[in-house]
Amino acid sequence: MIERIETYEFHPVLLAPGARLPGVSAFMRIRNGADFLEATIRTHVEQFDEIVAVFNQCTDATPDILARLAAEFGPKLRVYHYAPRVHPVGSDGHRLTPGGDPSSIVTYYNFALAMTRHQWAVKLDDDHLAIPAALEAMTGAIRAGRADDAALHCFSGPNLLRDAGGRLAIPAADPVSGGGDIGFFRVREDTHFVHDPRFERFARGGLQRRFAGWFYWHLKFLKTGGGFANYELAANPGSRYLRKQERLAASAAWSLPEARAALTPGLLRRLKARLDEKQGLTLARDASFAESFPHDDVETALDATAPGWRRWLEGDG
Repeated sequence: MIERIETYEFHPVLLAPGARLPGVSAFMRIRNGADFLEATIRTHVEQFDEIVAVFNQCTDATPDILARLAAEFGPKLRVYHYAPRVHPVGSDGHRLTPGGDPSSIVTYYNFALAMTRHQWAVKLDDDHLAIPAALEAMTGAIRAGRADDAALHCFSGPNLLRDAGGRLAIPAADPVSGGGDIGFFRVREDTHFVHDPRFERFARGGLQRRFAGWFYWHLKFLKTGGGFANYELAANPGSRYLRKQERLAASAAWSLPEARAALTPGLLRRLKARLDEKQGLTLARDASFAESFPHDDVETALDATAPGWRRWLEGDG
């Protein structure tokens, strides 16, 4: 049974940190995620105590996929249909709608977070192909009590697209997903989403951001519509995501060695990182790219880090 939510009002007290169970929850917000939704859930579900999947305004097979997987995985996958019309980030609707309104993506995200039941949580997108070994090390540290609960344990993933020849590559305009906006955190009343005119922003309540590793391959730019369909760009010509789409279309496609070379920090970046916390985080991220992906090409890296990837990206098996 998929519960339908007609409206919702979020209050931080609903996060109820004192009543949470030991373990790790993932929460997903999904709009037309059918392309890679099953891949995301199947490659992540073993690492979490539960996945809370909330879908909104879907016109594709997302509800059917979630219903089928929920029947298979039982209480480990809990599904909700969030019914209010949610304004996409980058739109005037988002900019002008208060974060507490049910039509704000802020309330939508906070609903998904509030539905989780475990002490630690993480936001999971419907286009993340897990790197299981790295992810398991993180969730294992949390369960063993080795993870610092005063930190937001941030993680990233290489972005993928197909070059002119149809080969998997890294977009030069946007090579990496995750710059401190996603991470594992101990749920408290002051860890929730708030309104920013540009997008939803995670208020981390004083948690210090630390780079934890490369936990996924980001498949967004391989989705139907190139990953931009949900932004409703035709109705929002001023959206910052229209400019991002244009930059991506004009972008070079890097090989993995080219991405390694471009991401290796130089002296100037290292100096700036001493003065700025965000710069320090992205420096740690980019400096670890070469060690995490020393392979000759993207497909070899996928073989080594995400076994079974061809089933989802190539339709094999």
